[in-house]
Amino acid sequence: MIDTEFLHLLDKFSLVLNKRVTSNYRGERQSKVVGSGLIFRDYSPYMYGDDFRAIDWRQYAKTRKLYVKRYEEDRNLTVHVVLDYSASMQFGKPLKCVYAAQVALGFIYMALKNNENFVLATFSDSLEVFRPRKGRKQLVALLDYLNQKKPIGKSQLAESLLSYGSIVQSKSLLIIISDFLYDADQIRTVLHRYKDNKIICVQVLDTTELHLSLEGDFTLVDLEDKTSVKTFVDPYVRQKYLDALHHHSSLVKEACDKVDAEFYQVNTSTPIFDTFFEILT
Repeated sequence: MIDTEFLHLLDKFSLVLNKRVTSNYRGERQSKVVGSGLIFRDYSPYMYGDDFRAIDWRQYAKTRKLYVKRYEEDRNLTVHVVLDYSASMQFGKPLKCVYAAQVALGFIYMALKNNENFVLATFSDSLEVFRPRKGRKQLVALLDYLNQKKPIGKSQLAESLLSYGSIVQSKSLLIIISDFLYDADQIRTVLHRYKDNKIICVQVLDTTELHLSLEGDFTLVDLEDKTSVKTFVDPYVRQKYLDALHHHSSLVKEACDKVDAEFYQVNTSTPIFDTFFEILT
């Protein structure tokens, strides 16, 4: 079960998130634009240079004059949280999927406190989008959804995240939470797709994955394809593993840096509040 006791501790960070992220894209809550937007305001006489497609022909039929519609564009930020729920997240104590879900809930909680829109999606071998309910119960519905969902399948990171692009309709805050143990070229391709948005990547790893504090004979099982291999872990093997993990994480961070995305590597043994303190301060 996902613990939510930490959520009220994040209240002090709500304005921090608002100031650090939303002001970059939102500016004023509403801005007046001609010919496109969400909220109709009034009509304006057509002038040379206006979008011809914005002419209201019904008004022309009534008045024999050309008018264009003017709107107020709603620039509320949308917070998109994309959560890895492939089988590899079913590892560790606590499970990586549980810790990752807490990170996701924390960001969504702060979005709700700021009256921002949010969308949650999970991916493994397919992409699944959670449609939030209206009103105060949406966080409860989200918690119930995540508590019932089990990490399964082999991750299709690139396919899932690239198809998710159809949901991102305006500049947004995109938070990707995963162990990011995927091909660095795939990660680079995904991040480039969303380069016009604010991106935060949170790599969630277990203490064993981070330090490999083991020694002796082990049978290692791939949680996604169920293949196994027998190995003997000694200081030499441990160091080679740590070097490979460091190199891979460096490639992920480099991909993030190229699109001005933020990258954080977090340990599931770290109190969740401390993780948010690192990300948001």
